[in-house]
Amino acid sequence: MVYQYVLGGVLVSLLGSVFFMIINSTLSGKKKAEDVSEDVNGNGFVRTQPANGGCLPEIEKSTDVVIVGAGVAGAALAYTLGKEGRRVHVIERDLSEPDRIVGELLQPGGYLKLIELGLEDCANESIDAQKVFGYALYKNGNDTKLSYPLENYSSDIAGRSFHNGRFIQRMRERVATLPNVTLEQGTVTTLLEEKGIIKGVMYKNKAGEEMRSYAPLTIVCDGCFSNLRRNLCTPKVDSPSCFVGLILENCDLPHANHGHVILGDPSPILFYPISSTEIRCLVDVPGTKVPSVANGDMAKYLKTVVAPQVPPQLLKAFLAAVEKGNIRTMQNKSMPATPLPTPGALLLGDSFNMRHPLTGGGMTVALSDIVLLRDLLRPLTDLTDAPALCEYLESFYTLRKPVSSTINTLAGALYKVFCASPDPARQEMRDACFDYLSLGGICSYGPVSLLSGLNPRPMHLFLHFFAVAVYGVGRLMIPFPTPQRMWLGTRLILGASGIIFPIIKGEGVRQMFFPATIPAYYRAPPPLENKLKAF
Repeated sequence: MVYQYVLGGVLVSLLGSVFFMIINSTLSGKKKAEDVSEDVNGNGFVRTQPANGGCLPEIEKSTDVVIVGAGVAGAALAYTLGKEGRRVHVIERDLSEPDRIVGELLQPGGYLKLIELGLEDCANESIDAQKVFGYALYKNGNDTKLSYPLENYSSDIAGRSFHNGRFIQRMRERVATLPNVTLEQGTVTTLLEEKGIIKGVMYKNKAGEEMRSYAPLTIVCDGCFSNLRRNLCTPKVDSPSCFVGLILENCDLPHANHGHVILGDPSPILFYPISSTEIRCLVDVPGTKVPSVANGDMAKYLKTVVAPQVPPQLLKAFLAAVEKGNIRTMQNKSMPATPLPTPGALLLGDSFNMRHPLTGGGMTVALSDIVLLRDLLRPLTDLTDAPALCEYLESFYTLRKPVSSTINTLAGALYKVFCASPDPARQEMRDACFDYLSLGGICSYGPVSLLSGLNPRPMHLFLHFFAVAVYGVGRLMIPFPTPQRMWLGTRLILGASGIIFPIIKGEGVRQMFFPATIPAYYRAPPPLENKLKAF
């Protein structure tokens, strides 16, 4: 027994040395500068200048912020800025109720942010939202329950699951109650640029007329399929898998008010309630192609490959949902936040940063970003000095990192660990993860607090991830180490490093672990604003 502890200590020390060597090399590396054309952006959109030589229409004087998109991020932001007294113009492509198979689970950390924004009543019984208290994890017929650490919160604090469209519509209704916010249906085609500064947007309204809307600050929240993001960041979009969505009816989950994750083959299967009578099922299919729904291949795949892995309590309802035929698919995407600070404009939500939706962290990141942005903008009485505002808001990209990088890294790492693999080392890591979480105590409390958004500490995530790897190696050494077992343990550690270090690199080692070393972390409001506040 002592031998195992000594071995664990040695491995942790080695991992710490490797980690800090990587940090040192990253910090001393050369920074790559990326130039962006002033006239034409990366995807061919022309940043249009006003035809009247800079004399802007009257609408510029009546709008403080233009928001592109009224999904979760756009609607919440519009309501928040409107409550702060800003004059906001929101342009949304389609104001009818969305019908999506993702964005249906809000973690407790995200619900706390919703309360901060005053929007918690948009995710309550009025839309038949369901409380979620944790997860049930299944593997090879075994299961373990992982509860959110909610002991220090009021009884209302929990996760929430719901129909995405109902949630968005409730927020849009709240936005429409604010007299200083205009919510309009239209399709934004171009960002308007003058002398390197974004002045607003060009869009087509519901009648098809080409319009322009001007404001000192334009915030783009047009979602994962954004047509405008290339103007404001250098996107590196990865498509690791697809979700196949079904709705199960007339059944109960084995663990009430919990999300269920089946570590299936080839990849995870999810179940969670979205109303008092419906359960969402999401089947992950690796890659960018899925069996055809139209010719029946998808139904066959679900019956022959997925159904045998579904818990018995849900099997009948699952097969009935397949027979019903309302099968939806959606490509999953991940994209690190790689902003190009641009005077007069900002990116937010899925147009800016995405992660695999396995952990349901997207809305938590977006709502956390909105709270942070609201607080940064609050002391500013005037947004018209675009260069000064842009420099000030560079702090946003650093201050958001604890929450966003923790949730992003966990989502990417867990997805890779939870997928089945023919590699014995990867399979050992998967088994070790399930058993580690099943130990209870800090072994389940710690990871679930990270997943829930209640503990946004990247270092805690890093330590728990490698604690799983060390635990897996320790299991291999019992009852005694052999050359084969030691080699497999070495490959397990290398495999774990190969999973998490690329994700950390994409998030930014310095920004993730040492944000206080970045000058923008301490950026104060523009001096002019401080003078205005004094009067």
